[in-house]
Amino acid sequence: MDLTALNPAQPERGSPFTPWQTWRDEQGPAVLVAAAILAANARNVQPWSFRVAPDRIDLFADLTRRQGALDPFDRELDVGLGCALENMVLAARASGWSPEIQLRPDPDQPEHAATMLLRPGTPDVSELYQAIPARHTNRGPFRNAALPDELIAEISGLGAVDLPRTGIRWFTTAQQRRRVGNALVAATEAVIEDDEQSRAGHVWFRGTDAEVQRHADGLTTATQGMHPLLARIGGWLPAPSRRMADRFWLRQTRKVHVPTAAAFAIVTVPDASDVVDRINGGRLLQRIHLFATSRGLAVGHLNMLTVRADRERQTGAPARFGRILADLVDDPAAQALVTFRIGYPTRPAAASPRRPVAAVLR
Repeated sequence: MDLTALNPAQPERGSPFTPWQTWRDEQGPAVLVAAAILAANARNVQPWSFRVAPDRIDLFADLTRRQGALDPFDRELDVGLGCALENMVLAARASGWSPEIQLRPDPDQPEHAATMLLRPGTPDVSELYQAIPARHTNRGPFRNAALPDELIAEISGLGAVDLPRTGIRWFTTAQQRRRVGNALVAATEAVIEDDEQSRAGHVWFRGTDAEVQRHADGLTTATQGMHPLLARIGGWLPAPSRRMADRFWLRQTRKVHVPTAAAFAIVTVPDASDVVDRINGGRLLQRIHLFATSRGLAVGHLNMLTVRADRERQTGAPARFGRILADLVDDPAAQALVTFRIGYPTRPAAASPRRPVAAVLR
């Protein structure tokens, strides 16, 4: 399937964007790494590294890419590793391998997230695999169109066979969306009022083209959901201050992200503090991204609630947002892992910069 018509956004030219265009050019198991580095991950910190052998790939957390006060317990980091692992699995099957996954294979090396053993298999070029280069987090406005019930049911079943500990809690009615939206706005306000969290987030903002070229990671002007012309101009101007960037994020949350969402959803797991549950939840999140891309939908992460809940735990503050998340999930056997919005985009999302395969190998 050619997904260009569904998501015609073309990656910008230049070295930080070529991984989107050349990922299939790698040879042997390295092509799985090339797919993995295109995975969704919070603030595009790319928290991964890989060790490649002819019959296996090992996935590691890159602890130099932690986000400090914005991700004090590495929730976002582990979810991003799960997203990368899902792309690796899809690419392995498409390349004719039957992958065998071992999560947290070495208890004495906690940063060793997973081992993928590569067994001979039959090529399986799936719909989700084909969506890998077209998937981009979308922070722009969505159209005023509800998701059909059958589509929600398909998404809900994406992890049923092999990720049974994961789930999705949906918020689709106007009243439900208003409830979640109000909580998201309040959490955004709390993040930017917390000086440590505000600073931790701004570290990953690449406000100029020169910074994008230098770092090949982080959030860029082009990926913030603005009209492409405004984003292009913004890349030429001096980088905005931290406070200016915070105000823009809050305004986008209030005016774009919340009111235009067709639905909100929360990926749930039994224990959101368990690394294996987080990785599996990340795998489900990546499937949702890819499925949405293949159906002309878009997904945008809205992790402010979980960010604040973790910060409350870190500082010992009253569990305001922790309680809000528990009330939203409304299931004593499940905990919130990731919150996202989904809908039909009014325009394609821009590609984010990515470090090349050579930069993430151990």
